[in-house]
Amino acid sequence: MAMTMHCDIVSAEKQIFSGLVEMVVATGTLGDLGVAPGHAPLLTELIPGPVRCVLRDGGEEIYYVSGGYLEVQAGTVTVLADTAIRAGDVDEAAAQQAIEDVQKAIANKDSEFEYSRAATQLAEAVAQLRALKQLKK
Repeated sequence: MAMTMHCDIVSAEKQIFSGLVEMVVATGTLGDLGVAPGHAPLLTELIPGPVRCVLRDGGEEIYYVSGGYLEVQAGTVTVLADTAIRAGDVDEAAAQQAIEDVQKAIANKDSEFEYSRAATQLAEAVAQLRALKQLKK
């Protein structure tokens, strides 16, 4: 039997996942991070992107998080996310529309254009599509 650790994925609204996993892969500020049982304690910031949980039966669950933190303690991984949803619940059409809207706003920027806000919206929409793409693999 493979080694496992407990994982909790929690958003500001509710707990999304709680269970035993063999590995958690998330997107941190410095790139993708894999956490397996026995990992050193860690606290890192997450950027919008997928969080993949490899379950003890070998299956996978993929979630989209809009940012937050990942904490590793002895035998436990906790993802504290601003927003977290199952990748299967991502609205692909809405994410595509958000990308198009931001691209139009960048092309037609006026005096009220906020580049940082547009960049954030674009990053979140692209990250949602990445999570959905991982789920479809």
